[in-house]
Amino acid sequence: MKTVNVVAAVICERGRVFATQRGYGENKDGWEFPGGKIEPGETPQQALAREIGEELDTRIAVGELLTVIEYDYPAFHLRMQCFRCRIVEGTPVLKEHEAARWLGPEDLDSVDWLPADRTILPLIRDTLIAEALR
Repeated sequence: MKTVNVVAAVICERGRVFATQRGYGENKDGWEFPGGKIEPGETPQQALAREIGEELDTRIAVGELLTVIEYDYPAFHLRMQCFRCRIVEGTPVLKEHEAARWLGPEDLDSVDWLPADRTILPLIRDTLIAEALR
């Protein structure tokens, strides 16, 4: 089975995380953490900064690696590196997505996540709650 290597931005701000709804492709309408494929010669961090710039017209600072998700979809194996990020310039503009929402820990289950992205929700919820307690 073919492996697709991607990166995802877990953009946290004021106790909420940024989620986007896919506007194209086989998984159209599913919710995900924004990001995309790593191009040859790019580090995961460079790929993520480029993808967020292209998709959301926003500059981010890529922080620590939160987790790596390995997930088997019917047609391919997904390897998704999820990084904690913050916006350093701009306000997200949807260029490829249908919708976006800032979700608090209590709202994470209010959208229909893509299966691979759903696997990180417990970690995201814990991260957001820990932030709120600081």
